[in-house]
Amino acid sequence: MGGQGVSNAEQPKKDSETAAQKSSKCPPDHIIYDPNTGARICLDTGEIIEEQVIGDEAEWRAYTPDERARRTRVGGPLSLAKPNMGLDVYLSGFHEGSGKRIRGLSRRIENLRLQRSFKMGRTLSGIEKNINQALKILDEIATRMELPDRVKEEASKLYRDATEKGLTRGRSIESVVAATLYAACRKLKIPCTIDDIAKNLPSKSADTKREVARCYRLLVRDLGVDIPVIEPELFISRIVSALGLPDYITIEAAKILREARNKGVTAGKDPSGLAAAAVYLAALKNGLRRTQKEIAHVAGVTEVTVRNRYKELVGDELKGETQ
Repeated sequence: MGGQGVSNAEQPKKDSETAAQKSSKCPPDHIIYDPNTGARICLDTGEIIEEQVIGDEAEWRAYTPDERARRTRVGGPLSLAKPNMGLDVYLSGFHEGSGKRIRGLSRRIENLRLQRSFKMGRTLSGIEKNINQALKILDEIATRMELPDRVKEEASKLYRDATEKGLTRGRSIESVVAATLYAACRKLKIPCTIDDIAKNLPSKSADTKREVARCYRLLVRDLGVDIPVIEPELFISRIVSALGLPDYITIEAAKILREARNKGVTAGKDPSGLAAAAVYLAALKNGLRRTQKEIAHVAGVTEVTVRNRYKELVGDELKGETQ
């Protein structure tokens, strides 16, 4: 009895083999799909070749992008950067995306009242309220800095993980959000400094940068975030653009950093400071003098850092040059 039975694992394989054998007997152009039964049928013999086929085509027609947006019912993709992962609940027929027009002023008022009652009746936990508030701040900072969506997604994931582990308890939401954004930029190798993020926070104080740096170290340690080393070349274009220097300065500065890396000068140094010093040196070589104070302000480092990195890059031959 056991030898005649067919296991569950072998059944799908046999079904697919049977469907393949049937379809080989019927020409492909004679096979139709019946959306009512979800089956593929041969026109010649009337034989059902495959059953329970899921149709992936839309059952409605749309000829313009506006019609397609009105008639679609699937909504946007899931996103960690949105409250409730981008999911929302609407009463059937009461949402504009349903394609149904609500007639009559009384019905419209009633529908709005039901929607408002539904939203007010939904109780949010403390964690959900914290995450929703943080996501609003995160979106505001990312929009100001024109950061790509992948940074927002990564930062949102880090903030959610930090909330689950209780790392946000007793800390400023803005500081933790700024730390997650900085960690996401570092992880995705996007040139950004803590100063850049701190300047775009809704509220600022004297200890903002220090608090963000403290939260960043906490996230990296407790969440085990793998932060790759950022090459200083990534900061060059931003510094050159902010100073209004020509494009060939970018090439010259990258060449300076490449030679310094071969000599082992760049090991263990802040990439922003190295990039600032390389741009300063490249501008000097091409007669486009910019002060160290200007470059330090644009790069988000101190003037002393630019001066020290500059001395290390030029070597013994230019150490005595007037700065």
